[in-house]
Amino acid sequence: MKKDGKYVIMFVCTGNTCRSPMAEGALRVLLEKECPGKFEVISSGTSASAGFSATEYAVEASKQWKSDISQHASQALTEELIDRSDLILAMTPNHYRQLMTINPDAQSKYFLLRNFPDPDPFGAIIEDPIGQPLDYYNNTFLEIAEEAGRILSEIVKRIDETVDAPAK
Repeated sequence: MKKDGKYVIMFVCTGNTCRSPMAEGALRVLLEKECPGKFEVISSGTSASAGFSATEYAVEASKQWKSDISQHASQALTEELIDRSDLILAMTPNHYRQLMTINPDAQSKYFLLRNFPDPDPFGAIIEDPIGQPLDYYNNTFLEIAEEAGRILSEIVKRIDETVDAPAK
């Protein structure tokens, strides 16, 4: 059993105002149905400043799944957040490389979102919608939501194995 009782999943993008908050919201909606109370989903950005809201269009696009990210506050990727997380999903290979720069010893936690659960750090990315119209954000959210649905069973399995595991 985990000490705090929750499995922590972190999404990483650049500014922590578009992709990673949308992913955080989408996965949270799915996990609340599958394993309520056993997880925490957070997000951060490799170049984020603290305290910025999710963009207006990210908030709007997330409503497709009744995901409310309107209270989101951006935060920078830190070693403390890496240490706290059980699973870290990066939007691009560059984000993965930045994770490795901060803490190469935690590599077993790092995955490219589109590759998970395959640990290959190279592959297709989730494009950054910053500065694009709402339709672009909607498409980005749907890409992220599709990935969240694809990886859901693997994440639920990992949560169950970690949170429900007997204490050693």
